[in-house]
Amino acid sequence: MKINELIDSPSELTDTAASKSAVVLMTRIRLARNLAAQPFPGWAREAQKKEIRDQCMQAVAALPQMKRGLAIPVESLDELQKQILVERHLISRELCHAKSGSGIVISKDQSCVVMVNEEDHLRIQVLRAGFQFKKVWNTINALDSDLEEHLDFAFSPNLGYLSACPTNLGTGIRASAMMHLPALVISSQMEKVVRAVNQLGMAVRGLFGEGSDASGSIFQISNQTTLGESEEEIIKHLHGVLNTIIEQELNAREKLIETDPNKLFDKIGRAFGILQNGHLLNSGEAMNLLSLIRLGIDFGVFADTQRAVVDRLFIECQPGHVQHAAKGSFDPNQRDVLRASRLRSEFAKLPPPDFTSAAK
Repeated sequence: MKINELIDSPSELTDTAASKSAVVLMTRIRLARNLAAQPFPGWAREAQKKEIRDQCMQAVAALPQMKRGLAIPVESLDELQKQILVERHLISRELCHAKSGSGIVISKDQSCVVMVNEEDHLRIQVLRAGFQFKKVWNTINALDSDLEEHLDFAFSPNLGYLSACPTNLGTGIRASAMMHLPALVISSQMEKVVRAVNQLGMAVRGLFGEGSDASGSIFQISNQTTLGESEEEIIKHLHGVLNTIIEQELNAREKLIETDPNKLFDKIGRAFGILQNGHLLNSGEAMNLLSLIRLGIDFGVFADTQRAVVDRLFIECQPGHVQHAAKGSFDPNQRDVLRASRLRSEFAKLPPPDFTSAAK
């Protein structure tokens, strides 16, 4: 598979039937692994990195789960292609900056990804739309076990899997959920939630991970502890925290519609009007407007069948996707025009909001 073929093909996040959860958009698990008797990527010489990359990519690409997918060195990708992969949550921004000796293997359906020579020799990742930790864990556990039959991982009986950063030592697992929390944001409760989650040993990040904004009221919640507990225990703990956040978000939604439904409906109605008629929209504004439409779907203002459209547009309104769809090079202002045009076209097909259904 070629890179442009992969970008234009159906993916887990852009072409599924959408998340069945009103709150959890995506579940992801990542495992950090390194080869025994080899220096970590940050310490390896250029020739060593290329040797490690070739060995790892060959082993990964041969797995049944990765056949007919994409295996490519990072230096073979142009900047736009890398940006699109970041926007689809397939690779990290750190990997984009790798000059040589790094690679990527992506499954055909874009649900399984292995980054080679990012911070660690291998970053194995599985993602699924919706709240599906059991399915994601079973998939990545099998992938990890299959790889371990072909590669000698660095492992200590006392410390577990060795990693370049001590925060990944032990299980090397980072489990996360991408959550849509508009009611907690609107009601100014998100800061309190973040503090509570941090005290429970979890991290809260923005849409694209550490250092990114929570555009569209979308947050990534993940574990921070990787040592001293089994993978199943870590996932169980995170799952419990996420269920509490879901409950708080749903309670906040109920309170919003009980205390001041007109204020809420005004926000949703204005969002629909701008998306149908706007001519200049940057990615942050588009995300926030789409967030309100998704909230409207959850309240029954729009048909549930429109959820798939909104979840797809969360990805496709990002700068790289806008530029790729328009097939050219554009400055930010031109992208804002193109984004608005695309959203007008999409929302022209949608029936108007039905606030009477939500008010009942």
